[in-house]
Amino acid sequence: MRDRLTTLALLAPALAVVTACGTVPMAFVFYYSTHDTFGGNIFVWVGLQWYREVFAAPEFHAALARSLGFAALSLAIQIPLGVLVALRMPRRGLLASALVIAIAIPLLTPSIVVGYLWKVMTLPQAGLLHEGLAALGIGLDMNDPVAVWAVLALMDAWHWTGLVVLLCHAALGAIPDDHYRAARIDGASGLAVFRYVQLPRLRHVLLIAVLLRFMDSFIIYTETYVVTRGGPGVSTTFLSHELVQTALIQFDLGEGGAMSAIYFAIVLCVAWVFFRLTVPPKAHRAKAGA
Repeated sequence: MRDRLTTLALLAPALAVVTACGTVPMAFVFYYSTHDTFGGNIFVWVGLQWYREVFAAPEFHAALARSLGFAALSLAIQIPLGVLVALRMPRRGLLASALVIAIAIPLLTPSIVVGYLWKVMTLPQAGLLHEGLAALGIGLDMNDPVAVWAVLALMDAWHWTGLVVLLCHAALGAIPDDHYRAARIDGASGLAVFRYVQLPRLRHVLLIAVLLRFMDSFIIYTETYVVTRGGPGVSTTFLSHELVQTALIQFDLGEGGAMSAIYFAIVLCVAWVFFRLTVPPKAHRAKAGA
């Protein structure tokens, strides 16, 4: 009991700072979402009017669909690719360390740098990606929504697949060698080893990876805005772009606050679902311990 109290006492300052940094801005967001704003810091209570307008706006639903679609596309590419790369990597040795460092480099690259890097790569007659595809007889037209979505998916995969690889690599490295030896003695195939030895150890890691990648790709803003500015047309105008346009450029704080609150609720619900999948209820843990 004393150790638990000591731990809580040591964590209290950090928890207080994190809580304040999270709750104070959200409190202002919820305040703006229920008020209309006029000059001179005049706020008039309007209740749920902004929420009704946001839910009725077709632009909001279209931007939300694009954000969910991009998140689903990112997960469909990065999770299988990350698992495959982690399975092919050596577990120990100098080569393993060198590969971990190389894979971590994109993760350390700032988002705005990633955006401008891929913006330059898609420039006609100068970009590496544009000219490389041209050498293969493939034209890259950044006015084509399909091509732009492919470039954004490739950019996001380059930036974040390494996270999935490192998580899976760490989980695979924690599997005792005895499990592999037992599987070889039983004559298990490679697919059977993956299904019955490796995949159970990857389950919780993959849930965490899916959660982190969904949240990041769902709220992506900087990289995609630098590369496409939401175009062509509105084909890559995600919910984050719509929110910035509404709250900061049009300065509609009420509508922007309502959109932010809905955005927050979606991310919170998804995080709660994954938390329940990752951490079983106490009854399940007690039953497993018994």
